[in-house]
Amino acid sequence: MKQKSNSVVGQIQRQIQEIPLGEPFTPSALSHLGTRANIHQVLSRMTKAGQIERVTHGVYLKPRTSQYVQKVSPGGEKIAQAVVANSNQVMSISGAEAARRFGLSTQMPTQPVFLTSGNSRVLTVGKLAIQLRHTSARWLALAGRPAGEALVALRYLGRELVTAQTVAKIKKGLAPEEFELLKSPSCKKPIWLSDVIYKYERETELALSA
Repeated sequence: MKQKSNSVVGQIQRQIQEIPLGEPFTPSALSHLGTRANIHQVLSRMTKAGQIERVTHGVYLKPRTSQYVQKVSPGGEKIAQAVVANSNQVMSISGAEAARRFGLSTQMPTQPVFLTSGNSRVLTVGKLAIQLRHTSARWLALAGRPAGEALVALRYLGRELVTAQTVAKIKKGLAPEEFELLKSPSCKKPIWLSDVIYKYERETELALSA
């Protein structure tokens, strides 16, 4: 029985060793290899040995070093993704960050903020506070896709700031199939946003036919 337990522990250790350096992971990623007790035993032992680090509650990684910095930490987005995936939830970058990526805003958040289908909470990683903010499921329908980032960017800017020119800039930053997805009925947009996109399409058609 003890030999079997040691075999399970060995499998868990080998699985962890195959995880890329600096890539956050949670105990649930190992659940197919053994019991919760087995996994906790391995994580505790490897943490004490300095082979892995616990970066926040329920999230671990194999530390990565560089010639310039003693330890290189993963970005807030990777940590948030690991936490959210562990809870079977979905996540998106914040509207402010999405608008910045599309060149619609120059505002740089001082702390990473992400939208989630789960409860709002703060993940503390050293001096970094990663905010997870609950939002409506309709705004996360395209989470994980460029069209989803466009949707939260437009929502962040709001009715007063989103114009046909804004949509043109969004289109420029998306692959054609992603823009088509943003336009489609499957993307649950508010009426005002559908109207702006329709106006942009009509203006584009008129300009081409002139």
